Amino acid sequence: MVYEIIIQALWLVIPAYIANASALLLGGGKTIDSGKKWKDGKRILGDGKTWRGLFAGAFVGMIGGFGLSVVAKFGVAIDFPIILNDFTGFPMMIPIIGSICFGALFGDIIKSFFKRRIGKKRGQDWIPFDQIDFILGLLFFSFLMAGLLHIIGATIENWFFTSFTPWHILVLLIITPFFHLFANFVHKKMNSKKSAK
Repeated sequence: MVYEIIIQALWLVIPAYIANASALLLGGGKTIDSGKKWKDGKRILGDGKTWRGLFAGAFVGMIGGFGLSVVAKFGVAIDFPIILNDFTGFPMMIPIIGSICFGALFGDIIKSFFKRRIGKKRGQDWIPFDQIDFILGLLFFSFLMAGLLHIIGATIENWFFTSFTPWHILVLLIITPFFHLFANFVHKKMNSKKSAK
């Protein structure tokens, strides 16, 4: 069923959405690049990427992910019609969800590096990379983490391959840009209203 794949795909990246939003809301303080410039004379990352945003965002995203794991377990108990991912359950859900949250934020950080190199300013649109950076980041980091856990015998199956089918990944790459553009539109509208007051 198409709607099941869409729900399952979005379920898997909710921790990343939470981490991204939390990094924006809770960020500030010391920047990751310490204000330094690259050899091209431009900032390495910019003021929008801070240590507090990275760790606070990842922490809140992980808490959200732990909650989703509990909900997924409850869904199995009540025979919920759609199978929701529990991120392997405790304790392996900790590194799995951590890789999703940190992966999403590092994806955004890496994108910012290249965005500065081509002269794009903070807040300036760079389609489609602004929309898919965190998805690519979380896919890569969770792929590495799930593979590592499987190789050392911490999990029986490779969680990444049993969770992210090609269909799930395709859905995320198609739907995520629309969510991101809508969220940006709402954010800009709210900021314009605040500045008008």
